[in-house]
Amino acid sequence: MDEKLLRIRRSYLNGELDEATVGKDPIAMFTAWMNTAIDAGIDEPNGMSLATVSAAGAPSVRVVLLRGFSHSGFVFFTNYDSAKGCDLAANPRAAAAFWWQPLERQVRIAGRVERIAREDSAAYFRTRPRGHQLAAWASRQSRPVNHRGELETLAEEVETLFPGEVPLPDFWGGYRLIPDRIEFWQGRENRLHDRFLFERQGEGWTVARLAP
Repeated sequence: MDEKLLRIRRSYLNGELDEATVGKDPIAMFTAWMNTAIDAGIDEPNGMSLATVSAAGAPSVRVVLLRGFSHSGFVFFTNYDSAKGCDLAANPRAAAAFWWQPLERQVRIAGRVERIAREDSAAYFRTRPRGHQLAAWASRQSRPVNHRGELETLAEEVETLFPGEVPLPDFWGGYRLIPDRIEFWQGRENRLHDRFLFERQGEGWTVARLAP
């Protein structure tokens, strides 16, 4: 094994979790943690690793950007015909993870996924910069392109096609990850980390401390 990897060691000393402070509402706790990550100046604290599984059972993971969350779930946007979109069409369950290294914190989420209402996707699409809107049309996401120039030509064609307002593509929109499990992880000294798992039960949640 690479000696450089073996020499990477870090003690986690920045925080702790206990039963008195975790509470009973994982969304309230996620809100507090996300706000702390934003206030700490972490680059793109809304970046989440999203794992999906294909119809053939092959797992895949990539980073997407969280664009909203509430007690209804966690929202992200993508091309419906992308690899992740095809996975979710075949198997509408996913898992996500946030890693905020300066805070020594991780959040893991798992549950079912559904498309959000088209009007909600359109409302978000209107907030995107024009270049991002055009890219949604130009990119046949996850499909091969011969070279960079081909992609740039497609972008130019789309810009000509839509000189004014850029409409929402039929193949693009939002998903909501509706959690049935949310785990909060706080790094601790000597790898005796604090882990608390929330699991949905009816209209509420159970919470349990897990061994690190």
